[in-house]
Amino acid sequence: MFQPTSPIILASKSPRRQELLRLMGLSFSIELKDVDESFPASLSAPEIAVFIAEKKAKAFIGDANHMVITADTIVAINGEILGKPQHHAEAQEMLAKLSGSSHEVYTGVSISYQGKITSFYDKTTVFCRVLKSQEITYYIDNYQPFDKAGSYGIQDWFGLAAVQRIEGSYTNVMGLPTEKLYEHLCRLAGC
Repeated sequence: MFQPTSPIILASKSPRRQELLRLMGLSFSIELKDVDESFPASLSAPEIAVFIAEKKAKAFIGDANHMVITADTIVAINGEILGKPQHHAEAQEMLAKLSGSSHEVYTGVSISYQGKITSFYDKTTVFCRVLKSQEITYYIDNYQPFDKAGSYGIQDWFGLAAVQRIEGSYTNVMGLPTEKLYEHLCRLAGC
């Protein structure tokens, strides 16, 4: 059983990541720092997720008294990265691409602890049924997925009505691969 020896900071404003850590039984505080999330164009999707998670972790590297968890989630389809949509039309375009196909979700996670950063990523393949244009409009109008990579949340209507199946971790698609995170936390804390 993981028993943290240092206070945990979650460096994320994502309510889904916060909920997942709470469900893991962990006590933590939330601290945010402004980080430039740009990345080199040559990186693959999993490399991008880890690169950005590490950038976020480096902002906390001087804080050796805490265990800091950072993460970044990337949605990719046929090699194209789908970020967070800026407006309705962009969300509609992204969801139309996901309709009737499969895509990958990568979450990079970094743990900054005692002056070192440990990073890893997880991958989940998500299969979606064909969506009608009015379903896409309904989803965007009612769920406002503008803070979500790929324009959707697996824990809401989209996951319940549009996702046919997944291969890999469900929590990874939510934004934090809890199974792998728990393993790494245990390894760092020596449990």
